Amino acid sequence: MSKTARLAVDIGGTFTDLVLALPDRSLSSKVLTTPDAPERAVLEGTAMILARAGIAASDLTLVIHGTTLATNALIERKGARTALVTTEGFRDSLEMAYEHRFEQYDLYMERPEPLVARPWRFEVPERVAADGAVLLPLDEAALEAVAAEVKAEGIESLAISFLHAYQNDAHERRAREVLSRVLPSEVIAISSEVCPEIREYERTSTTVANAYVLPLIESYLRRLEDGLKALGSTCPLLLIMSSGGITTVETARRFPIRLVESGPAGGAILAQILAAENGIDRALAFDMGGTTAKITLIDDMKPQQARHFEIARAARFVKGSGIPVRIPVIDMVEIGAGGGSIARVDGLGRITVGPDSAGSMPGPACYGRGGTMPTVTDADLALSWIDPARFAGGHITLTPEASVVACAQVVAAPLGMTTEKAALGITEIVTETMASAARVHAVENGKETGGRTMIAFGGAAPLHAARMAQKLGMDRVLVPVGAGVGSAHGFLGAPIGYEVVRTRLINLNAFDAALVNGLYDAMRAEAEAVVRLGAPDARLQEVRTGFMRYRGQGHEVAVTLPEGPYAASSVAAFKAAFEATYNALYGRVIPKLDIEVLTWTLSLAEAKPLPARIPDPPEAPPPEPSGTRRIVDPGLGEVVEASIYDRASLRPGARIAGPAVIVEAETSTLVPAGFRAGANAAGHLLIERMAR
Repeated sequence: MSKTARLAVDIGGTFTDLVLALPDRSLSSKVLTTPDAPERAVLEGTAMILARAGIAASDLTLVIHGTTLATNALIERKGARTALVTTEGFRDSLEMAYEHRFEQYDLYMERPEPLVARPWRFEVPERVAADGAVLLPLDEAALEAVAAEVKAEGIESLAISFLHAYQNDAHERRAREVLSRVLPSEVIAISSEVCPEIREYERTSTTVANAYVLPLIESYLRRLEDGLKALGSTCPLLLIMSSGGITTVETARRFPIRLVESGPAGGAILAQILAAENGIDRALAFDMGGTTAKITLIDDMKPQQARHFEIARAARFVKGSGIPVRIPVIDMVEIGAGGGSIARVDGLGRITVGPDSAGSMPGPACYGRGGTMPTVTDADLALSWIDPARFAGGHITLTPEASVVACAQVVAAPLGMTTEKAALGITEIVTETMASAARVHAVENGKETGGRTMIAFGGAAPLHAARMAQKLGMDRVLVPVGAGVGSAHGFLGAPIGYEVVRTRLINLNAFDAALVNGLYDAMRAEAEAVVRLGAPDARLQEVRTGFMRYRGQGHEVAVTLPEGPYAASSVAAFKAAFEATYNALYGRVIPKLDIEVLTWTLSLAEAKPLPARIPDPPEAPPPEPSGTRRIVDPGLGEVVEASIYDRASLRPGARIAGPAVIVEAETSTLVPAGFRAGANAAGHLLIERMAR
């Protein structure tokens, strides 16, 4: 067989999802994640899906991979023994952070501990001014002393972050040369490469986080590459980044911090493609897997982008309570609300769900792997929303009795309620938690949830999507083909791309066109060198963004800039673009104030046009249900007789009325009373609220 197969692999906290794209069809599979050696699940799943397809690993033309390994290492503090080398007098900036309390009135508030303990934060005499001028030369004798301490302490990776290195990186590069005598340069991260932009704390935090996971990711990628070669694969391995772009293994090894939200980013790309196919201008992507739920806003078929992200927040939804990193990222909210999220009763007699998860080991009680605490999946099973014989394509046998016992003992008995009510309470709490996160995320971005179409994917999302839509004032939910492995499908539609950033403060009243053109020429060259490794002949698309503000303001807004090259006359276009963005966010502009551009970014990616709108199919008669099942309807809160349909039996244009459950290999879709569902021309399910 000629090489025509592409494989996408997404490692989640509970399941590892695989999608194999062939010329005439696609296959998908879910296997339990192996946390002790994540590559094992990937390789075992790859062998299984290739065998199902009847092809060899040598037939693969591309493997695209997303992983939560870097994220989990940061959350669980399981990275390398990392040291920080910084400018003399600044070793504590990592701990001082923003110098404010993220919960002002909480007397017991605890900040997250820095990834590098104070004894491993080393200072070196040197100083660069804000304009890049050298005020104090680098003290190489002090560096030699640091090298000796690094060796004596058994340090495994190093972060180097000197003051204003984003303007002049000479000291950082020389420090790496000296310190590479005791550590390989591959495990030394310098801020001028990882995060070459202003703001000392975030730049240092990002560089430290990158160094913290460098050895772990390098080791994992090496084992994965070796394993794929052992299977017989000779094709390229590419990694999806948090920005939604795809990059090479070499870039991922240097900057693993860019992988922290790689799996969820694939889901956002899928939702973007679906929005285009279905003509959805305002969407909310809802990805609920086994461990977490992710929510992304998509307007005009573009997911929101950001350059700031927090990992391992100490307080849910509270900004400033996590580890900040400045990387290109699809702007989303991620919460500990997945199928494996654990339910319990707190000291006030309330049902709480998550953020901790049973994961894949021991997993929910119904997995029969030693878990005894009830999870969301257990509640779904106790409410008869899930067919235990078809869960995860039949690869995992569920035990409904174990779910009932767990819900009864841990939740129902302490609260004096029936097991059925306890299970419904668990699902209502987790659904309201996700809905609340969506509301907050929308408000923080100056938007609203009402009137949007929800695009639901992930193993658990189709069960909870309609009820969540009710809570958010939405009338339409789209459940795509292959929803249970949605992020992996998104990987296959993502472009190979890279983003470069530079900080140069420029007042529009003193706009230097030559300087800005030179800056963007250098950024384009750097980005293209990375992109061409994975897409040597592709047509490339460039997007320029400026982070702009009124003079005197402390924060910027992201503004899409006009295409270059620029001239003195370009100032008018810059000002118009800024004022349009500022007015959209704040409802006004401020006259007679100077406008500044602080940070410049260039995003370069292979041009991948979005698909055309799929026409609506003609109406078709509904199929006969394959059976019925007594379930608890989440909206009514009572037992109803629900029709069961196999998703493959729903022809385009056919519509069925709820209450119903639509079953398929990797997930099930719940259609509550008051909703109807039908398949469009591409086979995607559209769930609509009927007239009230």
